Amino acid sequence: MKFCVIGLGRFGYKVAETLASQGMEVLAIDRREEVVADIKDKVTQAICMTVTDIKSLEAVGVEDVDTAIVGMGKNIEQSVLITALLKQFLKITTVISRSNNTIHEEILKLVGADKVIFPEDENGERLAKNLSFPLIDIIGITPEFSITQITAPIKFVGKNIGDLKLRESRRVVCIGVKKGKNIALVGFDYTILEDDQLIFAGENHYLEGIARLSAE
Repeated sequence: MKFCVIGLGRFGYKVAETLASQGMEVLAIDRREEVVADIKDKVTQAICMTVTDIKSLEAVGVEDVDTAIVGMGKNIEQSVLITALLKQFLKITTVISRSNNTIHEEILKLVGADKVIFPEDENGERLAKNLSFPLIDIIGITPEFSITQITAPIKFVGKNIGDLKLRESRRVVCIGVKKGKNIALVGFDYTILEDDQLIFAGENHYLEGIARLSAE
């Protein structure tokens, strides 16, 4: 997956750095040379530039990314402009923009932001991990091991958890299923239903494999 992070403040920097550490292709953009120099060895490509119009984005190949994160928040006018350019003109599939307040949030939604986040509510590292593969509410137990929610892959539907032999074949364990706001523990005899929100535990790279099955 290809990502672009525009605005490398504390939040944007952490998003870009974590995405890259998860093996994602990351284009990081900021107007400050010292920040770009600091992150250039941690991401796929780092560019020092001020985004002013559609041509500046096209010049660095932003139109090729799957998801763009607009990380700046203080300059509301700039964040709204960039969000609009990404979504309305470059047709980026997913645009996530940082917001300072509810008014800013509403404007970002009006110009096309698919998701608006408040950094005080959304940790940059957590956001990046959720973006790097379609996991929901990931809980890091250690840097390598997590518990997370994943929509049941189509090929799992109609099968018992025991029959899937997930521990042996996928190196993960299905420990529950989310029903409404509650999580019910499940055993090997549980039959997986379409759109079940399953709770898995395992090492992150194995969880990523399950998540990618879900996205197919």
